Amino acid sequence: MPVSVMSTSNGGGRPSPPAISAVGLRKAYGDKTVLDGIDLHIPEGSVFALLGPNGAGKTTAVKILSTLIGADGGQAQVAGHDVATAPDGVRAAIGVTGQFSAVDGLITGEENMRLMADLNHLSRSRGKQVADELLKRFDLVDAAGKPVQSYSGGMKRRLDIAMTLIGGPRIIFLDEPTTGLDPRSRHNMWQIIRELVSDGVTVFLTTQYLEEADELADRIAVLNDGRIVAEGTAEDLKRMVPGGHIRLRFTDPSAYRSAATALREVQRDDEALALQIPSGGSQRELRSVLDRLDAAGIEADELTVHTPDLDDVFFALTGSHVANPAKEAVR
Repeated sequence: MPVSVMSTSNGGGRPSPPAISAVGLRKAYGDKTVLDGIDLHIPEGSVFALLGPNGAGKTTAVKILSTLIGADGGQAQVAGHDVATAPDGVRAAIGVTGQFSAVDGLITGEENMRLMADLNHLSRSRGKQVADELLKRFDLVDAAGKPVQSYSGGMKRRLDIAMTLIGGPRIIFLDEPTTGLDPRSRHNMWQIIRELVSDGVTVFLTTQYLEEADELADRIAVLNDGRIVAEGTAEDLKRMVPGGHIRLRFTDPSAYRSAATALREVQRDDEALALQIPSGGSQRELRSVLDRLDAAGIEADELTVHTPDLDDVFFALTGSHVANPAKEAVR
């Protein structure tokens, strides 16, 4: 069962309306069901990450919520507007950046920004002001007068998001925004996303990079075969799969043997003088181990707590591994 997301309070005793909500969202193409009744409840000013392998339905969910395509069933609201009956209200409140840069490579960065300002019906003076501010914020001032086709991948991505922000959206959909970027550019993009959220923007992020979701998201949902198979914080999800353990290492062989006797269900490593105890990583389990050692008058020289990472979670839930940026960097 996915972990439910609770809405935040507005201070007046009533829950704040979610930035994004969906109930029973469905979409099929012919006989292939892409979304099979997903529910979402995403608070304002948070980062929500939707994880899933290729073809899981992540981009389809973004397209429905951003009114680019219609759903076959279910209901969804974005910024308080129904995506089916009030699409104009949704579009006025959101910004969308897809997997591939939507900038025009034949014109300059500044011209791309001015064009987007025109599309958002900003006056010439206001459009210039906002464009200049965003170019500065995204460290693109020096490149603003150059054709975008000369930009690096990271620069194009920054320009893409800067253009998305021209209209001042309070909700931004980032559909795999760091695909194809080198590790430095990816980390720069993460910092940009953090700054957006600190300004109160809600970010709906789809990604195949587990490290990205772990770094950025307040809550994560795993989408597989059109269904959300798990949802919660990164720590919630890590506790869902086995493999966590507490590892104790000793330098004194007699202390090692005494600890092995005092503790139950331990895996011994006689060569390393190390013991491994299955654990979900909770404070209660750690305290129980320490109490048993204290009662026996034993002190470990080293104690570490190991919990499964999101890659373990993803593989357990979907049977697939997702992209690992660190591994990609050395290929």
